[in-house]
Amino acid sequence: MRNFFHFLKSRSFLVQIVLALVVLVALVIGVLQWLKSTTNHGEFVEVPNFSKLSVMDMRQAVENAGLRYEVLDSANFNPDYPRFSIIEQNPAAGTKVKTNRKIYFTVNPSGYKKVTVPKIIQVTKRNATSMLRAVGLDVQRVTYIDQLGKDMVYYIKYKGKDIKPGDKLPKTAKIELICGNGDIPDTAIIKADSQ
Repeated sequence: MRNFFHFLKSRSFLVQIVLALVVLVALVIGVLQWLKSTTNHGEFVEVPNFSKLSVMDMRQAVENAGLRYEVLDSANFNPDYPRFSIIEQNPAAGTKVKTNRKIYFTVNPSGYKKVTVPKIIQVTKRNATSMLRAVGLDVQRVTYIDQLGKDMVYYIKYKGKDIKPGDKLPKTAKIELICGNGDIPDTAIIKADSQ
């Protein structure tokens, strides 16, 4: 025991302690320098504004900025943005990030998704209009024909062509309803007279 305490007071022990501290300090400084160089500590890139850029232009701008990217699923079509252009980005434009950071993009699709025309034949104009709006279609015009059912839908048209319930149209498409005006068709009167 006495030898141990004597060794703790010896010069060789103190030299070993000093050497160990010097090695430890050098090791800590070396690790910190390595971390600083590999993590680009203090070096930031400002994220550009990619809004409304085409996917091709976005790729070039991302590479020029020293960043990476990932395209997420397309959003719902937004008519305020060109087709296949960037609608959203994360992180936002102006954010300071490290080099090689991944930026996530949402792209505007080529057009509105298609919706199914509901069963509105023999339904009142008012109910048909509500059903169409519920799926994202708009009534642009209502045309009346001689049919007994007043305001009853008899036909549906899109861009002048007849369509049927179950057909697919782009969301927000403008359609025409052909409804009855409450009058008996002339052909029905002729048939009744001939009997």
